[in-house]
Amino acid sequence: MTNSLISLTITEALKGLKDKKFSATELVSAHIKQVEACDHLNAFITKTPELALKQAAESDARIAKGEMRVLEGIPIAMKDLYCTKAVTTTAASQILKNFVPTYESTVSQKLLDAGTISVGKANLDEFAMGGSNTNSSFGPVENPWKSSTHPDKKLVSGGSSGGSAAAVAAGMVMASTGTDTGGSTRQPGSFCGIVGVKPTYGRCSRWGIIAFASSLDQAGIFARNVEDSALLLQTISGFDPKDSTSAQMEVPDFTGLLKQDIKGLRVGIPKEYRVDGMPAEITAVWDKGIQLLKEAGATIIDISLPHTKYAVPTYYIIAPSEASSNLARYDGVRYGLRVDGKDLQETYDLTRAAGFGKEVKRRIMIGTYCLSSGYYDAYYTKAQKVRRLIANDFRSAFETCDVILTPTAPSSAFAIGENDDDPIKMYLGDVFTIPASLAGLPGISVPGGLDNQGLPLGLQIIGKAWDEVTMFKTAYALEQAVGFKDVSPLMKRGAA
Repeated sequence: MTNSLISLTITEALKGLKDKKFSATELVSAHIKQVEACDHLNAFITKTPELALKQAAESDARIAKGEMRVLEGIPIAMKDLYCTKAVTTTAASQILKNFVPTYESTVSQKLLDAGTISVGKANLDEFAMGGSNTNSSFGPVENPWKSSTHPDKKLVSGGSSGGSAAAVAAGMVMASTGTDTGGSTRQPGSFCGIVGVKPTYGRCSRWGIIAFASSLDQAGIFARNVEDSALLLQTISGFDPKDSTSAQMEVPDFTGLLKQDIKGLRVGIPKEYRVDGMPAEITAVWDKGIQLLKEAGATIIDISLPHTKYAVPTYYIIAPSEASSNLARYDGVRYGLRVDGKDLQETYDLTRAAGFGKEVKRRIMIGTYCLSSGYYDAYYTKAQKVRRLIANDFRSAFETCDVILTPTAPSSAFAIGENDDDPIKMYLGDVFTIPASLAGLPGISVPGGLDNQGLPLGLQIIGKAWDEVTMFKTAYALEQAVGFKDVSPLMKRGAA
């Protein structure tokens, strides 16, 4: 029964639990078994099977009493950037390897209150800095997919939320949380053949999520299909007085409005996203997505986002600048790792040298330089001005279209270590996702097909601010038209 339980969608699992076809304990146990079978993927930093089984028993008691909650008994993974009360939260960094929060993040609390059961804390790029999940101080995450032409190669799962994506793709959990700063849910979703969602900036609370770049970070979701992801986003959305960037906006019924007709919907296709050197397979999947939406009744409109070419350099000034400010709190005094020196300054230096990894140090140095006296206006202030121009491009485009369709990433998953010596090449992997992040817009990656290696390729739908409803219904229509049924080899085999 294990194989069948780990292949269910959340909607199917909830119906099975309600109809007493299986118990929450059986459902969670099947996924815990799969976690152990997939241990080689290194998708988890901390596993919590005992806690999960305790919560599953409590879910079974609620179901028996007719008190089933909206996500009762659903096994998930929490990205190890979310503070979880009494459960170690590391941000994949040595500087926080023994940090045990005394409080729960708003998003993880909402999921607990809805009945979900976390089986552990998922691996990530350290402090969410990376696009490959090879920057974790706990080792890289391996993608459960394999190249048909080079099956011996271990592939990246994408980043920074690679552990969360791999856990869903391998059947270890039914859904997971991620965070998206420049594409960290959408790109791993594409690499792992699942759905990855970034909501509008301010839709979900950031309280209790360890900060990377505060004006960009957003909670995100991974699931196997669009319907499940809509249900999860609806659960974690809403105003939080503890987060000054949380917006007092009504949360629509994402799932109830999901299956609306898209006849007459205007889909924008930005010419700037057809970049030089993009693999023909990416273009082919994109063109196929355009055709499928057209056949479903949508109107295709060519649009221009002229400042797109400045998005990556703009992001890599703003995000490191905010990171250098946010990470200044890790000083070896209040919490986390402490390496004693002969005085306070040396304690700071030794603690940070030992606690931060190479990529984190690189971004702190870039950000500190950009914020330094004499360079602030030339770099950070100018980047913020360009950011406004990028946002204005989207605003103008949305006067003529309702959503925008693009590729999610410029490639399929590559081999672990392949681009590690070329940070610029790694940074360019977010070329299609960063613009929406800078503009604070919602985006979703949906599987669009397989490349000639048998690896998944994603299509990204970008919506207007606060219009996740239109984004989701377009994604659902595209998902139904594509008919993507492929799953990773580990998902096929299961733990049995």
